[in-house]
Amino acid sequence: MTQGQDLEQARAKSRQVLDLIAKKELNEAERKQIVQDSVKYWTDHVNPGFLQYRKSVSTDYTAVEWDDEGACFRDVNGKVFIDMLGGFGVYNVGHRNPKVIAAVKQQLEKQAIHSQELIDPLRTYLAHLVSLITPGDLQYAFFTNSGTESVEGCLKMAILATGRHHFIGTIGGFHGKSLGSLGGTSKAIFREPFLPLLNWSHVPFGDLEALETVFKCCDFSGDRIAAFVVEPVQGEGGINVAPPGYLAKARELCDKYGAMLVFDEIQCGMGRTGKMFYCEYDGVVPDLMALGKAFGGGVMPIGAVVGSKKTWDKYIDNPFLHTTTFGGNPLACAAAIAGINVLIEDDLPGQALAKGDYMVDKMQGLIAQFPSIFKQVRGKGLMLGMEFADNDLGYLVAKELFARNILISGTYINARVLRIEPPLVISYEEIDTFLAALRESLDAVAKSVLNVPVAVAQI
Repeated sequence: MTQGQDLEQARAKSRQVLDLIAKKELNEAERKQIVQDSVKYWTDHVNPGFLQYRKSVSTDYTAVEWDDEGACFRDVNGKVFIDMLGGFGVYNVGHRNPKVIAAVKQQLEKQAIHSQELIDPLRTYLAHLVSLITPGDLQYAFFTNSGTESVEGCLKMAILATGRHHFIGTIGGFHGKSLGSLGGTSKAIFREPFLPLLNWSHVPFGDLEALETVFKCCDFSGDRIAAFVVEPVQGEGGINVAPPGYLAKARELCDKYGAMLVFDEIQCGMGRTGKMFYCEYDGVVPDLMALGKAFGGGVMPIGAVVGSKKTWDKYIDNPFLHTTTFGGNPLACAAAIAGINVLIEDDLPGQALAKGDYMVDKMQGLIAQFPSIFKQVRGKGLMLGMEFADNDLGYLVAKELFARNILISGTYINARVLRIEPPLVISYEEIDTFLAALRESLDAVAKSVLNVPVAVAQI
């Protein structure tokens, strides 16, 4: 049932919510009211279809998140969860990193949103920093509000630079759900309701022969390629790492056929895989790079389109071809600048690599112990995927972990692969807690589903 305009009720309700936000501690009645209101208003005003997919389902919706810090968050009842999901790669520098929070608060005391007309200095400082942390000749940056907007910007820049409109993506690729980026996203369930999209061809990820064939055929037919858009590590596709030599050959093919090479490092960038950007492992520099997620320091939404001079030339000729109202606002830029500083000063990429290696070593023992359930762990740094025998087993393991106060999730492609993307600041003690919970969860699934008694060994 819908409700007409009622400004008096809106005034009262907004005041009530502001009072809740201001509270340091909630009483029992307030906690219950928040849970009740959250489920009701989500059903009535957001999208009731989403609720069945939320982890809160397994706790009768009592798990309503309320505050966070470091590598953990708390629900409205004070229960602490270790965040092994990390907002799908958002919280690289941790939940509410003190340096990022301080920068945003300090900027808020001066200016929140820029005038749109004068030079806003934080945008220029951030663009300079981006040129310093990205590889090769990537020089320019356009700031967005999200990762999908960053991909959209890359597509437009590629069209401007080449005069072409045909793109190549990969099977298992995910680049967002706005209409341009959705073309590159490969899964039919997301694409079919909105077809036709931009002109995209998809090839198997890692298959150089297929990639070269599409380039050759499109060049012969005259429907030439504007850009090859690829995640160096597929996130939603199941944490699939580009095979050795794949990115370098893609660079070679793009140069040969006059196409732009676009790396989507929205999820695998900003230190997550052990280097600032995954493409550094292969020494390959793209023409354009899309950033998002962790770029805002886990506090503010901001992304970036990063490009070389040749991708920016026509945009420089007419800078009104691509604009944004809120992209690159002072608060978001302050958060991104602080996040970059934390990544470098605390060597979080190095920490990610060491912690990832530690977890993989321990998980190999669990694979040997539960071979009928746990099949493989793969990835780099703290972008790891645990592959299970099937979707049902993956879901059950995730449910068991949530019951042990561990937040984890599958990928958009399937639940067979559970991703591990915790904040890079996660402690070894928290990692060990997660590993112990994983062992217990695997044991519980083995006993309940497979009826296999397992002698649980310490790891």
